[in-house]
Amino acid sequence: MDIEVTGTDVYANNSYASLFETIMNDVGKAILIDKAKMVLKPDIPLFVFSVKLTNGPVNKTISDAASIRQDRKETHICISDEKFAPEILSQLWKRYGRSNVDQQTRFDLIVNGGDENEIASLPISSGEDFMKEIIGALWRVMPEGIRSKHNICDSNVVTIIATEEIMRPEMIEEGKQIHRSLGGMC
Repeated sequence: MDIEVTGTDVYANNSYASLFETIMNDVGKAILIDKAKMVLKPDIPLFVFSVKLTNGPVNKTISDAASIRQDRKETHICISDEKFAPEILSQLWKRYGRSNVDQQTRFDLIVNGGDENEIASLPISSGEDFMKEIIGALWRVMPEGIRSKHNICDSNVVTIIATEEIMRPEMIEEGKQIHRSLGGMC
């Protein structure tokens, strides 16, 4: 991950680069970030955090998180990505009813009367959820006490502009310039 920090305090710039990398690793988002740019101007106050993602958000289906096989009137599902287990179970219950979904183990399910292709295409995560996770991770890096924020999200660039004061047009414009410098459209 390439991190660029500019601002009015050199010591704080280095600290924020380290803090950013640590937090993104802790929340499991570091591997999703290709490049990060941060502008820290506590004297104004203005903080701009912008990240370019390695891949844009995608909608996930059950087939992305589990292996599925049809055996006559039963569909066997083996969940390989446990973070999606609750949503997989929820989607199967909605579609087939609780009485037709047999949970053999934590990750092994049998759906009575299920169709392999239909189950494979059931949605379990949206790109919107992914962007919310990235924005939440960025907010963990922001200084406390920020009252005013403006988010800009594209397919693979997320920028947060924040201040403790009233958000002025020139602050938003500076954030947009940083957003565009990472390939964002705004």
